[in-house]
Amino acid sequence: MITFKAFRDGIQQGVYKVINPSVKVMIKIGVTPNMITTIGFLGNLVAAALFIYSALYVPANDFSVVGWAGFLILFSSLFDMIDGYLARTGNMCSTFGAFYDSVLDRFCELFTLSGIAFYFMKHGYEMATVVTFLSLIGSIMVSYVRARAEGLDIECKVGLMQRPERVVVTSLGAIFCGLLADSVSFDPTWILLVPQILIAVLANYTVIVRILHVKKQMGK
Repeated sequence: MITFKAFRDGIQQGVYKVINPSVKVMIKIGVTPNMITTIGFLGNLVAAALFIYSALYVPANDFSVVGWAGFLILFSSLFDMIDGYLARTGNMCSTFGAFYDSVLDRFCELFTLSGIAFYFMKHGYEMATVVTFLSLIGSIMVSYVRARAEGLDIECKVGLMQRPERVVVTSLGAIFCGLLADSVSFDPTWILLVPQILIAVLANYTVIVRILHVKKQMGK
């Protein structure tokens, strides 16, 4: 039986094969992993700005900018895969690079989810705003618990809704919100909200799972 992890790893290896020629070119022209990490961060920053722009200046029944923000989040996530692959392939791995990548990953989620929360808040969706903040809290805490555990020399990768899953769910919600807004009979905002509900529940659940996992490992 194929596990979710095996399925995700299979997709990742497929992406690596696709980007391999581009990575070789990057190595030849002197592109560094930190450059790629920064580009991915800037892409997420623009996506967050698009959510804010849509909330402030686009009519409430026009979800096209939301869709573009989703595309940009998904596209920027590719850079998050490229930087690590570039570092390993080009023998450019460094402790600072790993640290820098991790810090900017947290910034990416803070900015994009805050942008979505602002979008909900500006259009009067109070509960959706609260849910998105819960999603943001869970997302940050999943990473924090892992980092804290690894600081104690305990591997902690258990649970659901790790960063790749959260990025995909968030971006697809925004993309489909933009694409399907005119063809659904219900409020299209739900298409953007449902992924945040999933993340809010599963990410915070993962925090609990990881805490119990660390407790169990320390008990051994």
